[in-house]
Amino acid sequence: MRLAVCGRGGIMVKDFSRTLSLLRQEKKISQRKAAGELGVSQALLSHYENGIREPGLSFVVRAADYYGVSCDYLLGRTMSREGNTIAAEDVPDMSAEKDNVLRGSAMALLSKKLIVNTSSLLLDLVGKSDCRQLTQEVTSYLFLALYKAYRLVYMASGVGSEATFSVPVAYFSELCDAEMKLCERRLRELSSPENKKRSPITLPDMTIDGVQQAYPMLAPSLFSVLHTVASRLENLEQKK
Repeated sequence: MRLAVCGRGGIMVKDFSRTLSLLRQEKKISQRKAAGELGVSQALLSHYENGIREPGLSFVVRAADYYGVSCDYLLGRTMSREGNTIAAEDVPDMSAEKDNVLRGSAMALLSKKLIVNTSSLLLDLVGKSDCRQLTQEVTSYLFLALYKAYRLVYMASGVGSEATFSVPVAYFSELCDAEMKLCERRLRELSSPENKKRSPITLPDMTIDGVQQAYPMLAPSLFSVLHTVASRLENLEQKK
């Protein structure tokens, strides 16, 4: 039985109905057949698939078992059908794998190194702070940027179905932008004078010399990213 955290009974995640319908269609069975095997009426299953009614916990568990997925997948909490979670030690460190490099143009490979090294440096810095929220907001911001970039490239490829993603293509970009703005706002609040007095954040030396001394291998990548972005922003400013 593939079970994960389902949440409290009766709580509905907005894309549950869509996932439920897609799984039935993927299995190529009629709504009537699925309803009978799930122990509900066809009318009730139709309501579930169309978001008219919210199922209880028992139905979510039955549906997860029936379609061979996790409750978390049904509820839109993960894109993994098994509901697997990833531990830090299970994630491969691409920057350390000499024989497992990404293939591509010289520009793509250089960009990959700059992004990996700069992200590693930044996350190491915030991880040394005494503020858990700082790490959470920076991580969320980076995740959102990567999600948006991946979706845009996925769209450009034209080889996959948008049904893979739970957030509709029509407004995922705007939602990412909105959530990134919220992350920015919360980060600014952490740096406000009021917060510094109430709960000061302790960070390592982030000056150019300090970063260079603490991260001699990664610092050049950070400086390259900072310079590249600064140049683009300056050009944009001059065009105003």
